[in-house]
Amino acid sequence: MRRTEKVAVQDGEFSLHVWGSGADGPGILLVQEIFGVGDYMEAVAADLVALGYVVGAPDMFWRIEPEWSTAHDEEALPKGVSMVSRFDWEKGVEDAAAALAVLKGLPEVGRVGVLGFCFGGTLAYLLAANADIDCLVSFYGSGVPGALDRLDDIRAPAQFHFGGDDAYIPREDVAAVERAVAGRDDMEIHVQEDGGHAFHNRKAPMFYQPGPADRAWRLTEDFLARTLS
Repeated sequence: MRRTEKVAVQDGEFSLHVWGSGADGPGILLVQEIFGVGDYMEAVAADLVALGYVVGAPDMFWRIEPEWSTAHDEEALPKGVSMVSRFDWEKGVEDAAAALAVLKGLPEVGRVGVLGFCFGGTLAYLLAANADIDCLVSFYGSGVPGALDRLDDIRAPAQFHFGGDDAYIPREDVAAVERAVAGRDDMEIHVQEDGGHAFHNRKAPMFYQPGPADRAWRLTEDFLARTLS
């Protein structure tokens, strides 16, 4: 069951797409990758709803082009990259925090975590450093290695996923995150060494890798169950 809630901010409003079974449960703010809130985010939301979560996916590109999404193919890749190049990160974190507040305020929602992929993996990380959440899961956020100075600001349990064979995130950058997370009781990092970028995106044949995707998702399911139950 999908519905749309409106998120009001100082200079406008945007959509928070919400999926749930109708029952109460923990909430997950699902932060899109560069292709928008499209069929891949729908698929991930369905997976999470089946596990008992209430999922909210904010339209993070609303300031550029509201409700924009596109196919997950090579032709669409430059457009997705262009959207990110025009994205205002400071306002984007504020928008994500506003969406989080709306999700938290839904009567059926209990504890709330944040899960982001690609562009959303970075945005979820920055949100976690600024907001009160119960957990963070960040998939291959290319901006995470360059923002490790924000790691101490994250008070919630955090799980990071990367591919060891990611053409967009050098392995040495992933190693920097591994070093930064090492020894922190509430943080873990999992590197699928055979995984490329966006390996979990089953709607994108150019990226999807079933082996790394399945392994990472099992770890995600376990982490969410531990931190949000």
